[in-house]
Amino acid sequence: MKTFSATPADIDKTWIIIDAEGVVLGRLASIIATRLRGKHKPSFTPHMDCGDNVIVINAEKVQMTGKKREEMFYWHTGHPGGIKERTKQMILDGKHPERIVTQAVKRMLPGNRLSRQIMTNLRVYAGTEHGHEAQSPVVLDVKSMNSKNTRSA
Repeated sequence: MKTFSATPADIDKTWIIIDAEGVVLGRLASIIATRLRGKHKPSFTPHMDCGDNVIVINAEKVQMTGKKREEMFYWHTGHPGGIKERTKQMILDGKHPERIVTQAVKRMLPGNRLSRQIMTNLRVYAGTEHGHEAQSPVVLDVKSMNSKNTRSA
């Protein structure tokens, strides 16, 4: 018996669409990270990009538990006194609410070159419109996977 190691010819990528409306952010990001990495497949190989392409819609309607909407995101501009901060609620109400989901998924992947390549397989949209009908994505119902995945507003 030999250990299977996938080659680029063995990799079969599919397109998955996930509706984030009413889904808890951390649980959603965990499922997306698993799908992007390909760990749900029996042919998973740690050093290859063997995951699926994931489309997330309704990112602005994602739910958070507890007081996570008031938590801060910090970054520094590089100039003296250049510390900046925003709450998650401010980002969701702003121009780019999809950045909350993207950042949560990015932080659930390992910090290396492969994960930066894997992140190119993620497309997040604030509303219901996306331009990937030609890829005929398969719907993944995250809400029905576990009762804890959803939360009422």
